[in-house]
Amino acid sequence: MEKPKIKIDRKPEIEFIEYKTFEAVPSKTVEGASQRIIAQIPGTNVATRILELEAGTDTSPDGVQVHDFWEELYIIEGSLIDLRLNEEFTAGMVACRPPGMEHGPWKSPNGCRIFEVRYYADQKKKNMNLLIILLLKRSLLVRLRASLNE
Repeated sequence: MEKPKIKIDRKPEIEFIEYKTFEAVPSKTVEGASQRIIAQIPGTNVATRILELEAGTDTSPDGVQVHDFWEELYIIEGSLIDLRLNEEFTAGMVACRPPGMEHGPWKSPNGCRIFEVRYYADQKKKNMNLLIILLLKRSLLVRLRASLNE
């Protein structure tokens, strides 16, 4: 029996280049917000990006955010105010958000640029789950073929 092959997606290799090389993609829901995706695994939220908020941007249309992935962030410049906590976060500050952590919405009175990395903590576990699903599908297919041939 042939072993199923698992494709493991990886982000591309990129040596140092100007971050503005990456297109600023405007938010579909928040005016004044855009992102520059440096690398992303297709079909997933696993990404490295620069989030840019123009002066006066309010992310309230997106509401409180909750994800199934980790986020690690560094405020490069500017600041943002967490509207639920009524607390301002400024350049040089970092955040580490585990899956399920509620955060936002924010306002950025003077604009803000944030470096962000998103990832799943246990990629091996996700790959094992995929392998199990593939093996179960193959097993069911083999059984189905056998029952059709009886």
